[in-house]
Amino acid sequence: MGQVESKTNNQNVLYSQNSADDAGVYYIDDQLAMVQSVDYFTPIVDDPYQFGQIAVANAVSDIYAMGGDVKTALNIVGFSVEKYGSDILASILQGAEDKMAETGGAIIGGHSIDDDEPKFGLAVTGFAHPNHIWTNGNAKPGDQLILTKPIGTGIATTAIKKGLADESLQTTTINWMGQLNKRAKSILQQYRPNAVTDVTGFGLLGHAYEIAENSHVLLSINYDSVPVIEGVDNYLKQGAVPGGSKANLSWLKDYVTFDSNLNRDDQLLLTDAVTSGGLLISLNPQDAEQFIQEMNESPDHLAVTIGEVVNHQTPHIMVSY
Repeated sequence: MGQVESKTNNQNVLYSQNSADDAGVYYIDDQLAMVQSVDYFTPIVDDPYQFGQIAVANAVSDIYAMGGDVKTALNIVGFSVEKYGSDILASILQGAEDKMAETGGAIIGGHSIDDDEPKFGLAVTGFAHPNHIWTNGNAKPGDQLILTKPIGTGIATTAIKKGLADESLQTTTINWMGQLNKRAKSILQQYRPNAVTDVTGFGLLGHAYEIAENSHVLLSINYDSVPVIEGVDNYLKQGAVPGGSKANLSWLKDYVTFDSNLNRDDQLLLTDAVTSGGLLISLNPQDAEQFIQEMNESPDHLAVTIGEVVNHQTPHIMVSY
């Protein structure tokens, strides 16, 4: 959630920023828990309607990663109508409204401030059964690691901003960022995942390390198995790398061992700062096979095994080639 650590003594708080999970969870009764998260950012695409859609998909992903169903959201807006005009803001809000409708939830209000640098996001509330909350801290040796969207959106959006990206890359990237993790969550509910998180700003390896750290396990990830948005490697070679991706790689240097055949560009791809990425799931092999089969029955969705949980030990990630 990216929140500053603080302590709470409220016994109804099942998960908070202290547990390093994707959302906070508040116990209501034996059948119901409230799941909450918030996210917002500056525009990453030129089209305001698409920006609104991506912002929703990104914000609600935390709810799905905890096993929740999205119920309500509040818009968070920083925008200068005088500078940009009301039509652009209306288009952002309409994109958000339409994407929220896909979740089955509803935007019920929000707040705006005058800001020369546009910002948009949402505070989201979902519901889940208190006994069926997914966390990132219970991965078990032998589990398969599954990813449900390709990585590379940080590089792709940087290439778009620099005017380097072709139309195909723009379309593909926007489609993936706008896709909800709702279907992955719905299918996964049929099984008992041991750990789940969503891949966002810390990149694939950053969020994988959160699983390793909170589960006290060694993860093995195969570079060639990781799905990547087609064409991203071309722009990576041209230097279209966001600062966040470089910061992620620097942060992880003591926690990841890369195969000697993987160069710095390969490493940056795995730490690329993602917007609205897929779910990263730790699931036993039998269920993993069935989950992947069901996910891939839809041509618009994806699920791929990218590695495995090796054993209990000091948290670490090994990346093979």
